[in-house]
Amino acid sequence: MTPDEHHPRTRRALAVVVPGAVLVVVGLLVFAKMLDDVRESDDLAAVDQTVLEWLVAHRSPWVTSVLQAITFVTGPTVLPVVVLVACVVWWRVRRVWWRPALLAGAMVVSTALGLLVKGIVARPRPPVETMHVPGAETTASFPSGHTLGTATFLLVAGYLVCSRHRSVGLVAVWLLAAVVGTGLVALSRLYLGYHFLTDVLAAVGLAVVVLGLVTVVDRWRTLPASGALDVPVLPVVPRDG
Repeated sequence: MTPDEHHPRTRRALAVVVPGAVLVVVGLLVFAKMLDDVRESDDLAAVDQTVLEWLVAHRSPWVTSVLQAITFVTGPTVLPVVVLVACVVWWRVRRVWWRPALLAGAMVVSTALGLLVKGIVARPRPPVETMHVPGAETTASFPSGHTLGTATFLLVAGYLVCSRHRSVGLVAVWLLAAVVGTGLVALSRLYLGYHFLTDVLAAVGLAVVVLGLVTVVDRWRTLPASGALDVPVLPVVPRDG
């Protein structure tokens, strides 16, 4: 490769990698801040118990029923089935394999990452008396697995759709759905007394990290072979459509 050929390809590679790298750094910063707060029992971790007690004190039957349903659907029993069905239908209907496989892989990575962090940090759950169903959750508390799984699913699925159908309106709908969906799941975990505020925020940080990794892998796959350098740097449109 000549110097003239090398520079455009380098610029394109940077354009592919940098957005995802920025997401990874932002997600890690959020996660690291939450972890530090938990370790030091200061800043946001200092209000964890206050937030928990306030939500427990303001429970109502109908809100509890709604949030119970949300936390069930996004739990380890139902969400994996939803993801599997979504990926199979996507593959069968669209006749593409890359995006469904990438979504499934992202979910596996986020689950493994969450379990790894839970095992290392080993933070106890909130007091049993604050749980809606006492003793229903016995694993480590940090981070929230429900929040991590939901945020990863909404962020990655939304990215994989929006990156192929570039529209400001579609991106706005994706971001709104991701914020509202993740927020409701996070609220359900706090409201029902199964997690602390720092648990759910750490989970969001990890989900952003996974999204960043997905964007790098997905966009890197679109880099042209040597010699095909007349393609504009942006937009990057993956080959499977």
